[in-house]
Amino acid sequence: MRRIGKIFSRFLPVFLLAGLSGCGGPSDPATLAVTHARIWTGDPARPWAEALAVKGDSILSVGSNEEIEALTGEQTRLVDAKGQMVTPGFIDTHVHFIDGGFRLSSVQLRDAKTQDEFIARIAAFAKTIPAGAWITGGDWDHELWGGELPRKDWIDSVTAANPVWVSRLDGHMALANSAALTAADITAALKDVPGGTIVRLPDGSPTGVLKDNAMDAVWRVVPTPPAELEDRALDAAMHYVAQQGVTSVHNMAGWSELDAVLRAKNTGRLTTRVYAVVPLADWEKLRDRVAAEGRGDAWVRIGGLKGFVDGSLGSHTAAFMTPFTDAPNDSGVFVNTPENLYTWISGADKTGLHVMVHAIGDRAIHTLLNIFDRVASENGTRDRRFRVEHAQHIAPGDITRFGASAVIPSMQPYHAIDDGRWAEKVIGPERIKTTYAFRALLDAGAKLALGSDWFVAPPTPLEGIYAAVTRRTLDDKNPDGWVPEQKISVEEALRGYTSHAAYASFEENAKGMLTPGKWADFVLIDHDLTAIAPENIRDAKIMMTVVGGRIVFERK
Repeated sequence: MRRIGKIFSRFLPVFLLAGLSGCGGPSDPATLAVTHARIWTGDPARPWAEALAVKGDSILSVGSNEEIEALTGEQTRLVDAKGQMVTPGFIDTHVHFIDGGFRLSSVQLRDAKTQDEFIARIAAFAKTIPAGAWITGGDWDHELWGGELPRKDWIDSVTAANPVWVSRLDGHMALANSAALTAADITAALKDVPGGTIVRLPDGSPTGVLKDNAMDAVWRVVPTPPAELEDRALDAAMHYVAQQGVTSVHNMAGWSELDAVLRAKNTGRLTTRVYAVVPLADWEKLRDRVAAEGRGDAWVRIGGLKGFVDGSLGSHTAAFMTPFTDAPNDSGVFVNTPENLYTWISGADKTGLHVMVHAIGDRAIHTLLNIFDRVASENGTRDRRFRVEHAQHIAPGDITRFGASAVIPSMQPYHAIDDGRWAEKVIGPERIKTTYAFRALLDAGAKLALGSDWFVAPPTPLEGIYAAVTRRTLDDKNPDGWVPEQKISVEEALRGYTSHAAYASFEENAKGMLTPGKWADFVLIDHDLTAIAPENIRDAKIMMTVVGGRIVFERK
């Protein structure tokens, strides 16, 4: 009798599975199931699995092929992964989403390698648009043609009918042609504004390049796109990031972009979850909106604020403690005063809003960490999750402060392999040792959240993982990695795009891992990123992207 009991006990799971899967399967089967996969769940308690099941918009179960197949029925969409990898959906923690959508159809200057190519592309684009229409976007990189900044006289003759306002790829300086300068009333008599620079010729007249706060004069006269065009740009952005495996974004934008996102949600068009972040100086407006409407839902969340301390390295406007190596009389700028930043951050924090601030140079980061510490001390203990956006060039003594103060470094790995081509000539060999210090920050106990900064860099997490793991610069001149001691592992990079990214928006209970009850946001990749050579990661392909149990991209 005892032996019969043992046999029955041994085979009981099989009997139960047979009861579930026989006779048409369970009465309430999964709506979607993926089997025969290499699933990285992101869950430390169970990091790997073979299959998963979805019911509606949530994960029903994660386990073996047999366990998941028992949950399927005739109406279940079955996906045989054939050994391909599944990960939680990628969360891009720093995008300018609608701007990215607009740039998909704007003049493309990012890879223009010469002055002639730069001019020719703008001239060709000008022929495709009506007279009077503004030419914007661009995303040029002057380092590709030797470092000389472009000038208005390069393009005036080919854009006589159109104002031009094309940005450097970092968004911290832009080139205006004469028509745009005239529209903005920018002349030799105009003085520089605090936190901004008008690049000038020897006679004092503007070259057309404006940096940081000086750019506001042109932005004020650039026509605001109508809502219809914003909607089209948002749709284009969502379609594009779905192809990259991105299921959620943290959108650093303004109020009109939030309105566009809400229009998409209300009309059922959203295929990307959005954490909508608005300007830090508007914290009182956001406070009132949260009080009246709450913080949103599974598709659109509000409550985040984004500010600026300084500019960028490529524009020589990042704020450093000592001057740039290639510009000994220049150490960058603060685009907002520490006093204003403290006032805004303290006020926002007192109302429970989530603060994240752009800081790139070591002086900017040090100043911001001091403000964060002061505000946390004055306002008392709470789960505030302050974020430093970019955190690119950290003073060695400030690295441990991120973990000690629970400040999130929100970083973009692609920038490391882009800037790594030329950063040493700008800040020297010593300061680059803690530039994009992924390894050091993780070792200090910080939760590293990763993203792209699209439109500044492509919203391609596979390239971001490649960059964080290899640190091989885009020119392939650093095959062993640029500052290789700051490399991290594939799984650490995956956490930066999944669980840590979810934590960076207070959403770790809903997404970022593949566990029962969380939203069914996941990605199918054609290769196991943990098993292939690191240098091949960027060549992997997204095969399927699922958001809330709905397939939003499938490679044919």
